[in-house]
Amino acid sequence: MSEPNADIIVVGAGLAGLVAAAEAADAGKRVLLLDQEGEQNLGGQAFWSFGGLFLVDSPEQRRLGIRDSRELALSDWMTTAGFDRPEDHWPRQWAQAYVDFAAGEKRSWLAAQGLKLFPVVGWAERGGQGALGPGNSVPRFHITWGTGPGVVEPFERRVRAHLLSGRIRAHFRHRVRELVFDGPAVAGVRGDVLEPSAVARGEASSRVVVGDFDLRAGAVVVTSGGIGGNHDLVRRNWPRERLGEPPAFMVAGVPAHVDGQLQQTVHAQGANLINPDRMWHYTEGLRNWNPIWQGHGIRVLPGPSSLWLSPTGERLPYPHAPGFDTLGTLTHITTRGWPYTWFVLNRAVIKKEFTLSGSEQNLDLTGRDIRATLGRVGSRVSPSVQAFMDKGEDFVVRDTLDELLRGMADLTGDGLLDPEQVRREIHARDAALANPFGKDPQITALRGARAYLGDRLVRVAKPGPLLDPQSGPLIAVKLNILTRKTLGGLETDLSARVLGQGGQPIPGLYAAGEVAGFGGGGLHGYRALEGTFLGGCLFSGRIAGRAAAGAV
Repeated sequence: MSEPNADIIVVGAGLAGLVAAAEAADAGKRVLLLDQEGEQNLGGQAFWSFGGLFLVDSPEQRRLGIRDSRELALSDWMTTAGFDRPEDHWPRQWAQAYVDFAAGEKRSWLAAQGLKLFPVVGWAERGGQGALGPGNSVPRFHITWGTGPGVVEPFERRVRAHLLSGRIRAHFRHRVRELVFDGPAVAGVRGDVLEPSAVARGEASSRVVVGDFDLRAGAVVVTSGGIGGNHDLVRRNWPRERLGEPPAFMVAGVPAHVDGQLQQTVHAQGANLINPDRMWHYTEGLRNWNPIWQGHGIRVLPGPSSLWLSPTGERLPYPHAPGFDTLGTLTHITTRGWPYTWFVLNRAVIKKEFTLSGSEQNLDLTGRDIRATLGRVGSRVSPSVQAFMDKGEDFVVRDTLDELLRGMADLTGDGLLDPEQVRREIHARDAALANPFGKDPQITALRGARAYLGDRLVRVAKPGPLLDPQSGPLIAVKLNILTRKTLGGLETDLSARVLGQGGQPIPGLYAAGEVAGFGGGGLHGYRALEGTFLGGCLFSGRIAGRAAAGAV
């Protein structure tokens, strides 16, 4: 066997990889950090994120009067996950451990590294199916001050310090093609050296091979991410028995290099890959008017007031309201074969309730600009949302309902829209607001949401008629399915060791982040409570880095 080039090789320089590398180097180990992309992509998909973190019983929650607990959060998690398979053994264990982390050390560990939080806690995945149904019972979505880059920053800083000391060496443009074994144990990796590429972060880089490599180490940690940029693989894994046929058109929430190829390779070399049919795709995807990667989609993080309509103009039944149950609404849409859906709202609603996911769509928070952030409670639509209203091809903005209906029909050109049905839905919704009582559950829910100070301040518009001319213009938004997260993955035990035949650990092989379903091969089960993806990378990366360091 060749002499080792390092104690530990970490494959993937996204958030989980940065955490694993930093933790291993802190433990005194020599680390090689490899990534197929250039250094400009350090931090991976976490950089593009809104920076949401799932925390339990935090000071931010308590200041807002939110009563949370580890027991309530675990109950919500398990109900939402819906674990129902024999292979969910380790995902269950990871879920319990992660909730303990989120209710315990997570916040103080991050704060000690300089991470700060926005004071208003968001309420994602509200559920709507009763106390025993899926969803967050209370707000738990903590936004990082600095969004995704603010989450990446502490770990990039730690890694760069180790790069200067020589404890970590980074090899970018190194695409791993296979694991190297020494008997039953993983002893390194082989792959291609790609030509240098100076494209901007997220843009498609060259795939021209200029060499190869063969690197050895005492342990390999795979943190290569998910499959959301590979729509062929998404469609291959699509659970048709649950969700119907995959949509013919989807927008991509991640770049094309998030392709799942290394996950497939590691599986072919003996690792267990479980729950590949569990994926987290969003129903509120927009075609980006200013795309960075091919098919670039942006997700709307909606408040609860918009009227959600089918392609023909029928209102989606409750609880398929904005922000309540992503998987339930996705199932409702895709099992009916709908190519898109509509939000109908007005300026008053979009100003208060439309947040676009992504660090680049929230420059006030990303840039830590207090004055600009305070503008969110003012009278103007955010610059990013206004840009989509002005330039986005999925937006119809008109002064009258007649004009709006014509614009909706013209945008799709498929003849599906029934204008009279849309009129009936809007007038019925507006009429229901005239009475403080009523049978419309969405209106009841949005009135209830405003009882929470955080929603009333920055998230939920004061209930009012869509057709109120003082709240105009009217807006229709065509929504596409957007691919994003991989909930299944490489099966790992609670030490992040990858499991193989018979459920036994493969010596020398670890995995963390999305490639491992954020831990265990799918700690979210079928559904996510949101704010749990970055946290899953942090938690599993920390465990993998420490465990690998302790083993070599």
